[in-house]
Amino acid sequence: NISKDCYIGPFNSIGDNTIINDKVFISSNISIGNNVEIGEGSKLHPNVSVGNDVIIGKNCEIFSNASIGTDGFGYAQDSNEEWNKIPQIGSVIIRDNVDIGANTTIDRGAIDNTIINSGVKIDNQVQVGHNCYIDENTIIAGQVGIAGSSILGKNVKIGGQAGISGHLKIGDNVEIAGGSGVIKDISDNSKVMGYPAKNIRQFLKDNK
Repeated sequence: NISKDCYIGPFNSIGDNTIINDKVFISSNISIGNNVEIGEGSKLHPNVSVGNDVIIGKNCEIFSNASIGTDGFGYAQDSNEEWNKIPQIGSVIIRDNVDIGANTTIDRGAIDNTIINSGVKIDNQVQVGHNCYIDENTIIAGQVGIAGSSILGKNVKIGGQAGISGHLKIGDNVEIAGGSGVIKDISDNSKVMGYPAKNIRQFLKDNK
């Protein structure tokens, strides 16, 4: 299921039942798992890793050393205080026109899928935890960390080195300043800054 109208470079590994559509560009030293689909016109740079069952949409670009579909960080402690790994059986779905920066990691879902919607732009060295949902046209700067099961709305803008705790809901059109720590839900159209993140005007007032 590999189109004749695509480019596949040297030293790549492609799993079973994988579909590579027209005009896809696959550079070198890339690992692609089983049951993967890569949409028309997408481009993978060297050393990218794509796990099993991942779906990548049309016209996406994934930069060097990004890892898509790694296991989420799921463990349970037993009576002996030892950590046992919880199988991560979800996957990652990336819609159309998504860019993913170098050394960024997007974890597969524990049960449901991790979903990156169309038009999302992610910078280098970003961590997206398992079961996250990132809606359309959100942009995320470098070194941002998003913990598992958080939901980001449409047109969210996140500055570099911001952190978002798990199981939070970030509304549409939210702006999060660089270095902020988000530990509670944020409503639509908010602008926040600081740790813990608060309304940017209030933050500036408190820190004159």
